[in-house]
Amino acid sequence: MSEPSSISDLISNWRTIAEFASDVGCGYEAARKMRDRDSIAPEHWAKVIVASEVRGISGVTYEWLARCRAASAGEAA
Repeated sequence: MSEPSSISDLISNWRTIAEFASDVGCGYEAARKMRDRDSIAPEHWAKVIVASEVRGISGVTYEWLARCRAASAGEAA
């Protein structure tokens, strides 16, 4: 799979929000908010990277997540 264009795009690679939440080790509501905010808190990054690798999603790195977070923060400012 190619690099996702956004956090929402990344999460859409899972069949459901519940599956993403389970793979990442967070609750359903936290996962839904990640998708809706288009941002993932840094404390979840390591598990998101591993879960993405397991699913064969390329390009999900700490750097990619940091760029997404910075872009999201820039839009909020």
